[in-house]
Amino acid sequence: MSQVELPAAHAVADVAKAVLETLKADREFPAFQAASLQYSDDWQCFTGFPVVSQWNLEADAEPLFEEGLRALALKAAVYELTGSDQAAEIPIAVPVDEMTHAMLAQAQLLTRIADACGVGIIHQTDQEHTDYRAGGYTEECYRLAWGEEPPPRYWLDHEEVVRRREVLAGLYASIGMGRSGREHALDFAELAAA
Repeated sequence: MSQVELPAAHAVADVAKAVLETLKADREFPAFQAASLQYSDDWQCFTGFPVVSQWNLEADAEPLFEEGLRALALKAAVYELTGSDQAAEIPIAVPVDEMTHAMLAQAQLLTRIADACGVGIIHQTDQEHTDYRAGGYTEECYRLAWGEEPPPRYWLDHEEVVRRREVLAGLYASIGMGRSGREHALDFAELAAA
């Protein structure tokens, strides 16, 4: 498959602003926001949100929700301008991408909102790019759309995410969690008997 040329950043910015305003104006948006921010004890991620320094779900959820929306709007804008879902998978920072997963989990609400607004929401895990870097295409589009830099607390460069994940992996390993929480050798029956 041939590579699609990315549209000019100013064009993406204009479309992304309109997409974001349209999504937020939808009558079901408050329910979508509430559902996306409703974390239960079942929502655990060892390598996404925890790369944020001094991460606190209650304090960080709402600002990160806004960043997730902006990321989805940027991706939707690239899709609208190119018609290519692969091109639309622009680099997004890991914590922001993790929030988009929480948003995408509200499938019925997000689908109804997107359909009503005529917006193509793009995300496919095997095509996503979490190799965001400051100064790149995504940041340029973001800056032009919202007139500010992406918050560095959440928009972490890829290399910094890799470094922080290595720190986390070491800490997890020290308590018996292998492969950053993807496996462990804990026997709960033995632990309960102890």
